[in-house]
Amino acid sequence: MTTQADAIVIGAGIVGAACARRLSERGLRVVVLEREPAPASGSTGRSAAGVRVQFSEEVNVRLSAASIAEYRELPEAGYRPIGYLFYVPQAQWSAHREAARMQQRLGMPVELLDAAAATRIVPADTDGFAGATWCGLDGVVDPHGITMRWLAQARSSGTVVKLNCAVRSIERRGERWRAGAEGGDVEAGWIVNTAGAWAGEVAALAGLQVPVRPARRMVYTTAPLAPAPAYPLTVDLDTGLWFRPERDRLIFGMSNPADTGFAEGVDWTWLETVYESALRHFRWFETLSIDRRACWWGYYETTPDHQPVVGEMPDAPGWYNACGFSGHGVQQAAAIGRIVAQEIAGEPAFVDVAPLRIDRFAAGAAHPERLVV
Repeated sequence: MTTQADAIVIGAGIVGAACARRLSERGLRVVVLEREPAPASGSTGRSAAGVRVQFSEEVNVRLSAASIAEYRELPEAGYRPIGYLFYVPQAQWSAHREAARMQQRLGMPVELLDAAAATRIVPADTDGFAGATWCGLDGVVDPHGITMRWLAQARSSGTVVKLNCAVRSIERRGERWRAGAEGGDVEAGWIVNTAGAWAGEVAALAGLQVPVRPARRMVYTTAPLAPAPAYPLTVDLDTGLWFRPERDRLIFGMSNPADTGFAEGVDWTWLETVYESALRHFRWFETLSIDRRACWWGYYETTPDHQPVVGEMPDAPGWYNACGFSGHGVQQAAAIGRIVAQEIAGEPAFVDVAPLRIDRFAAGAAHPERLVV
């Protein structure tokens, strides 16, 4: 038997939950198809959970600012404004300062600091750093709590969430899409592709090309510290290292640009590279020990320009992409859910997402997001 719906949302991570919630609020019959036995089992549940407005592209600032505003009012989000501190090397300082001024023009409380002032927030060897930026609005949230709350709201509006329900085939039938999934087929006028790192593969089932690929990322965890660390989420743009407190521990990582594809498990060989990079500016890292049982890994869903793909697919009526967030899905999910519902309803989006349309890649994607951690 084929289930009939108005919209099929593929993926029950935080972006899929946001879309299902907002679509169902408008009275659409929504079916969410999730391959895993529980929601938030992919990138959402393995996120480092940071949220920030410090981006180089205006559209990303606006999306994150709108999402943080919503998280602040949602108890399940557990929003904690611990701040983000970016240490910036000389070669990147001019562009970074320009981005900070753009953020300030948009009303973001971003501060430009000299490197010495930044060390009063997080101790560092500032050799090679031209300055730093700080924003106390940035912080961390509980992605799992947000996802579960939004799915509960969607269900209360009639959404059906099907778990253990991997999509095996997708085809266009007249004016509707049919998704062949474990547990039965579903037909709808709209498909919303929120499949995260698998978004490219999901699109390929329908014969479509969406340039979203997986990239494995590590989160290393220290043993408990006394006293508990009180740092903001700190990013060293010289090396790519980031770290933040998690209760009485420190979690940290650094992207490995060669680690693409669906490799699984924690890469312990990469830890040595991360550790050596940390010691370049944060000598106190040599006092830390690692709790291997508390470390984890997950996937970024990356695009060539590190910006998401948002909008209806050209020449594929009723197919809407909301994927490829390149590590920023948790940060922008609240805004994206609103935008997807608005555009599917034929309304203008409250944030102009024209820079995020998929056809930008044919034109060369001239404006990549530079502040990717």
